[in-house]
Amino acid sequence: MGDTFARIYEVVRRIPVGYVATYGQVAALAGNRRWARVVGYALHANPDPHGIPCYRVVSRDGKLAPAFAFGGEERQRALLEADGVAFRADGSVDLAHCQWDGF
Repeated sequence: MGDTFARIYEVVRRIPVGYVATYGQVAALAGNRRWARVVGYALHANPDPHGIPCYRVVSRDGKLAPAFAFGGEERQRALLEADGVAFRADGSVDLAHCQWDGF
């Protein structure tokens, strides 16, 4: 898993301030579209939360992680808001405006 997690962390490091990526998007960019769940495991085990901004990864419908490992869902939202990420009325991230294109 070490190489897989390293690939995932490299993708997450590239997500710019003000943007998010989905678990599936990170998986695809790391080399395997089927790794969405593995992305979740990797982010939960993030060895460097300051250098690997795992809070910028959300579900495919823009929902936050209820079990965000570094302070819970409210902490994830606060970090995203500090980045300038827009939210919709239902509390999910506005992916139409904030989803990173991966390049």
